[in-house]
Amino acid sequence: MVEVLCHNSIKITENVIVYVDPFKINKEYHDADYVFFTHSHYDHFSPEDIEKVKKESTVFIVTEDLKEKAEDLYGKKNILVVKPNEDYHVSDFDFKTTYAYNVNKAFHPKENKWVGYLIQINNKTYYIAGDTDNIEEIQDIECDEAFIPIGGTYTMNYKEAAELANVIKAKVVIPTHYGSIVGDKEDAIKFKELVEGKEVKILMK
Repeated sequence: MVEVLCHNSIKITENVIVYVDPFKINKEYHDADYVFFTHSHYDHFSPEDIEKVKKESTVFIVTEDLKEKAEDLYGKKNILVVKPNEDYHVSDFDFKTTYAYNVNKAFHPKENKWVGYLIQINNKTYYIAGDTDNIEEIQDIECDEAFIPIGGTYTMNYKEAAELANVIKAKVVIPTHYGSIVGDKEDAIKFKELVEGKEVKILMK
């Protein structure tokens, strides 16, 4: 089961429970086996919200610029530091990092080495794009479910996001990164109308 809790806050419930960028969490879950972070902006790495999902054994997957802060908060043994375009293995599954950056705005520069993720759990691949534009490095993505930002300003807008959705090989496409700081439900509806040949699920609560 997958949920979009808020913004880019995603929960994947399989034989393990995975969160990505927990933000504005409205209940005490304390069930996270793994928490992935795409980058260090406050709406993606929020200690207040992390506290609501983490448990003693939670493993945190962080970008290089989050290493020191995450180790201070959660301990060195619980931290895995990643960089773009690499393959990784944790005890329960494999995952790969992807590039995530802006090409026509300065909010997410490529040199920061921020990431998206391809997470493989139970023979399903989940692509979480992170805060990115429609960049060359992600146009050959293959996955079962793709979470793509559509809100504009800091990421792709819904038109740009639909262009990416139409070229990647994904069975299901799920819009994210709207409804809180930028973008609204209408953007998700417009996005769905522009996506061709793929199922679009609007999961934002």
